[in-house]
Amino acid sequence: MKKILFLIVVLLSGLGLGGAAAFGTLLVLGPRPAQAASAPAAAEEVKTAFVPVDKLLAPLVSADDGRLTGYVQFQFNLEVPEDKSSEVTARLPLLLHAINMRTFKTPMAAGKDGLLPSLDQFRKVVEASAPEAFGAGVVRKVAITQATPA
Repeated sequence: MKKILFLIVVLLSGLGLGGAAAFGTLLVLGPRPAQAASAPAAAEEVKTAFVPVDKLLAPLVSADDGRLTGYVQFQFNLEVPEDKSSEVTARLPLLLHAINMRTFKTPMAAGKDGLLPSLDQFRKVVEASAPEAFGAGVVRKVAITQATPA
């Protein structure tokens, strides 16, 4: 009887100690409570607009040997602040130039035969070219709407 009582006491004290340690760890390292009052003030919503870019012809360069495997025609949209959309539209030729200067040396060919474009790689090229044409932080997202072999 004493053994059983001793085992129950040890079990309950272990559960109590473990629970207290978990609660203490949660208090020290756990998530901070959300600050409801400052959240709307900090996250000022900016209205955005999409600026379409039609028919950009880009070379498909193989990652293996750097040879030209074909061409692909992209259509994409740029998400920009609404007040800068007319400025971005006027400066699109500078973006196209910056993209052209990067695509011939960026391997974008995917697939076994190298005839499929890597959409993720093209998106990265556009995101890297946008600050050169429009300035930092103007383009928020790049949405590729169509990619067709040319």
